[in-house]
Amino acid sequence: MFDSLNAEQQAAVDHTGSPLLIVAGAGTGKTKTLAARVCRIIEDGADPSRILLLTFTRRAAAEMLARVAAVSTDRAASRVWGGTFHSTANRLLRNFGQSAGLSPGFTVLDQADATDLMGIVRTDEGFGERGKRFPRKETVAGIYSRMVSSQAKLADVLETDYPWCADHSDDLKTIFTAYTARKRTHQVLDYDDLLLFWRGLTASTIGDAMRDLFDHVLIDEYQDTNPIQADIVRGMCRPDTDLCAVGDDAQAIYGFRAATVANMWEFADHFPGATRVTLEQNYRSTMPILAVANAVLGQSDEHFAKELWSSRPQGLTPILRTHHDESAQSGSVATAVLDARERGMDLREQAVLFRAGHHADGLELELTRRDIPYVKYGGLKYLESAHVKDLLALLRILDNPADQLAWHRVLATMEGVGPATVRRLSDELGIEREDDDALARFIDGAGRTPSAADEQALELRTAFAECSATEPAITPAQQVDRLKQYCALVFPNRYDDPAARVADIDQLASTAAAYTTRSRFLTELTLDPPSKTSDQAGPPHLDDDWLTLSTIHSAKGLEWRSVHLIHAADGNMPSEMALGDEHGLAEELRLMYVALTRAKDELTVNFPLRFHVNRYATDDRHVYAQLSRFVDPVRELFDEETDRREIDLREPDAALAGATVGVADEVDTLLASLWD
Repeated sequence: MFDSLNAEQQAAVDHTGSPLLIVAGAGTGKTKTLAARVCRIIEDGADPSRILLLTFTRRAAAEMLARVAAVSTDRAASRVWGGTFHSTANRLLRNFGQSAGLSPGFTVLDQADATDLMGIVRTDEGFGERGKRFPRKETVAGIYSRMVSSQAKLADVLETDYPWCADHSDDLKTIFTAYTARKRTHQVLDYDDLLLFWRGLTASTIGDAMRDLFDHVLIDEYQDTNPIQADIVRGMCRPDTDLCAVGDDAQAIYGFRAATVANMWEFADHFPGATRVTLEQNYRSTMPILAVANAVLGQSDEHFAKELWSSRPQGLTPILRTHHDESAQSGSVATAVLDARERGMDLREQAVLFRAGHHADGLELELTRRDIPYVKYGGLKYLESAHVKDLLALLRILDNPADQLAWHRVLATMEGVGPATVRRLSDELGIEREDDDALARFIDGAGRTPSAADEQALELRTAFAECSATEPAITPAQQVDRLKQYCALVFPNRYDDPAARVADIDQLASTAAAYTTRSRFLTELTLDPPSKTSDQAGPPHLDDDWLTLSTIHSAKGLEWRSVHLIHAADGNMPSEMALGDEHGLAEELRLMYVALTRAKDELTVNFPLRFHVNRYATDDRHVYAQLSRFVDPVRELFDEETDRREIDLREPDAALAGATVGVADEVDTLLASLWD
């Protein structure tokens, strides 16, 4: 089956008889081990359809199941329930949701849409028109999600994370109550709802029926679960359920999403009699790199004991490079990247990592100047692009005519239609009334649009009619293609470069071709979106090679031969926002550990000595930085370099020492002439 498993991996694969927690250090073959365990379960005679594999990305589930399929003699892997928590919740709620009061045709809102709906409610409740400043919709949505995901009281969330909003507590309660009512009226669920309803079902009268669906439950990245997800895992397990959770508490870096590593530390309390297996043999990095990573992690005792080691003992010593300032850092990193390329290391085998997206701003300018192609991760995602959301709103109306948010977005795409007209059209179409078929009314001509939008409204009514027809029914890809004609009418008035944006709709049509139902296409696209648009990566180069720029959070789970970590200064790593918080500081240390363990062969930590107060100004005002508190204690494990082309610490030339060239006298004379 998997012949190359080491002793600890084999023990994890073969274990039976009690709940199992696999503590898998960075690069220790976690995916391989979990896939091998699924194979062993199937080979032991288990029904694949009674295996539940929960992950945090669809890609991770697909990779594991692909490995299972590669060694299976039949199509067993295709029958395993594999997917993210949210996609699995969606699948179960489509089947069991009516028991919880849900319509089978509910729509799932992505995070951006949920924020927009929160904004609509905020305005409708009168909080957007007051003379006194009120938190923006993004802040209100953030408070709500943090409160729900962490299962913390509103007062506690405001005190800990949003103290500047504490005076608005009562108003926020009003908004959240109206937001919840609006979702229920219009049959929409946000991401948090998917998990809440799933957890609710496990605790309801049909909980036993849900637990009886699966005999084996496996969870990947358990350190990233939030309290609701931990409750779901407990709720889906019978006393005899074969449970296996895999994770690395040293890579718990998503506290800002309400993930809590305590779920992993308390596994044995939640599942008495649990067994723990630790994987420490690293298959990625050289020992000099692992020595740094182990030493950094060793600065905290808030983790399960582990010491990564590698069978690759030889390798280059990591470099700690000090630079004059941020600009010098950018130039040095660009030079190092090109030097590695000349040594035979492709750009795609190299990465530059940073704590926050804006830390790479200067580097991006330098890379552009030197014609080094790159792709940046951690920024705008494909489905967050406004023009793509326009098209998806059209599809959501077809799928759920009661989706008020989608209607508001679509109506606003027409020429001459502003907020007041959207409200009038909503009333005329009956969008606010749950029992009214707004789509059929609109197709039949209801809703008086401005004369400037007559052509667009006619095209939209026609497109909706054709896409909603049952005879002949058209596929999701054909619906996207048909709705593209409407987009081509309205995009020129809404966006720059409309042709490129219409071309993005073709990309969406290609994705839709893999689906037979519009509902499934929309749901899976919402729960697991692609990461970027084609035009965000720039035009392809002839050598089809590019450098990766990534936030550390986005780099988790990935690896490169060479890694440059930039801005390794206190205030950046760790973030100054975490300096006064013990738990936040511990998570920042784990974030550093994740960054270091992405490197396979070469690791360079870059430290700019000075930060300019205004990086784009012509003056030289600056502050001096301190080396990251996580790196300073282990600097003896690095080869330290200071680029003296950038930091001129030389003594003055002997020929000029003590020389007087008379400039001061000339300046003084000039100044005196100004007031004499």
